[in-house]
Amino acid sequence: MSDAYSDLVEYRETGFPGILGFDRWWGKGGTERTAAVRPSAEQIEAYRRDGFLIVPQWLSPSEVAAVLDRMEPLFLRHEWATGIAPDEVNFTAGVTAADRTRQLCNAWRADPAVAAVVLAERNGEFAAALEDLDGMRLIQDNLLWKPPSGRALGAHRDAEYLEFLDPVNMTTCWMALDDTRADTGTIYYVRGSHHWPLTARGGEFHAPDDWLAHARAVAPEGDPFELVPVEVPAGGAAFHHGWMMHGSPPNERADGERRSVVSHLAWWRTRHHPTNRHPVYSRYLRPGSVELDEAFFPIVWRA
Repeated sequence: MSDAYSDLVEYRETGFPGILGFDRWWGKGGTERTAAVRPSAEQIEAYRRDGFLIVPQWLSPSEVAAVLDRMEPLFLRHEWATGIAPDEVNFTAGVTAADRTRQLCNAWRADPAVAAVVLAERNGEFAAALEDLDGMRLIQDNLLWKPPSGRALGAHRDAEYLEFLDPVNMTTCWMALDDTRADTGTIYYVRGSHHWPLTARGGEFHAPDDWLAHARAVAPEGDPFELVPVEVPAGGAAFHHGWMMHGSPPNERADGERRSVVSHLAWWRTRHHPTNRHPVYSRYLRPGSVELDEAFFPIVWRA
């Protein structure tokens, strides 16, 4: 067992109040169960057939409230509770267009409330069961805020962005912080698209004019191209496969926001690719090693 993993286990049990100020990382997010930790056989079958699984109740009301309480400080004022900025900050108030979907990547490093949700053990255990894996680690989180009448996020497959991992893999837990409906810019899946041939990234991600352009361009001829919106109450979730085609259209409502928090997980034995590099996440490579450093890619669950 690595020193980093030993520290993580101890942290779950004792709190490590001196580490990054995260003395409550593993509070409600790790222990307050709001859904079955393991999916049923029927859910596993549906996930492997469709490439996604919608779970109507996942987060507790208190978990939802805790993250919502941090949205304005994080996005509008860039208040990082730990003193560490997220790895990617894709919104600056007064600079970024107001109709853009706001995004932070790896906000868990900046804020304990986000960390408690995205690093929750249950996310990893449930995802591992869907994929028949023996453990999961966090590669990246997303905190997303689509404002009223906010613009789209382009359809994509998460694995298209993961050339820096070996093997390329991802299982995503998307968690709603607001009630979501088809017309509020919720996430849409193309059912069964994880069975399509592998593709390279394409199209625009932020505020495309046609959010489905890339999906249509790579869809196999004759595919039914069935779009499925995720419509859940606040606290609901959806899990999807790394090769699932998904995106979100504009928010058609002027009176509704769509906020969500996301855990992008991968098999715990995943490593850095020996040669492929990412402009942000490959900076965490350790000299002479391709192992993923748990200080930046923490294991959330192991069998």
